[in-house]
Amino acid sequence: MSKLHLVFGGRVSDPMTLDFRDLSTIDVVGIYADYASAEKAWRAAAQRTVDDAEMKYVVVHLHRLLEPDPALNAGD
Repeated sequence: MSKLHLVFGGRVSDPMTLDFRDLSTIDVVGIYADYASAEKAWRAAAQRTVDDAEMKYVVVHLHRLLEPDPALNAGD
């Protein structure tokens, strides 16, 4: 399975958090098959909004959600 990564961003209440203000305005940049491609897309999106302190872009490791760590589920 590919190690999928999602890049998205939006306006946050506080730049130190991931508390996105309005989920209807989230900018989905794309889904990438490797971290290097996702990071490149993240950098480009973040650079476009560098002067807007309320905008934040992130990389989400989708493969970790699709293949959870078995050690975390040992108690199930």
